[in-house]
Amino acid sequence: MIAYIGLGSNLGDRKSTLRRAVRQLASCGRIVAVSSLYETEPVGFREQPWFLNAVVALETDLDPQRLLQVLLALERDAGRERTFRNAPRTLDLDLLLYDASIVDSDELAVPHPRLHERAFVLVPLAEIAPDVVHPRLGVPVRVLLDRLGTATEVRLVAGPAWVDEERGDAERS
Repeated sequence: MIAYIGLGSNLGDRKSTLRRAVRQLASCGRIVAVSSLYETEPVGFREQPWFLNAVVALETDLDPQRLLQVLLALERDAGRERTFRNAPRTLDLDLLLYDASIVDSDELAVPHPRLHERAFVLVPLAEIAPDVVHPRLGVPVRVLLDRLGTATEVRLVAGPAWVDEERGDAERS
């Protein structure tokens, strides 16, 4: 199964945090693709630093519920504190899509319920999986991005090689 996971960070050394998260995700399966790195304005609570965002395609045998537990553990390990909705965070990992599955439980909704509304997710997702179809809407990701327009600013920071850069480099953005 291919899971698409959104990554975000707006506290601390954002790039290193995201790079570490990608490496940790590799322990859950095989990284199939990593998007470029984008800087995006915050959504919801706007009085906070901008985010770095990316999307990873992960081939995994973990079921969606177990994968969610791993994502939450990685967030906790990175120091994420859930103080209020849309608060600043060291690491945010969202299970966006899990193949063509639809999951509705108290703990998890797949596809992510706001996926189609968020440029900070759709831009990197469309980069690595433009033809993947949203299982509820029946529309490819590239079409969802086209429909969204340019309401939210998304700036390219680094190409897909950002994840392989040397450790310890100072964040330039």
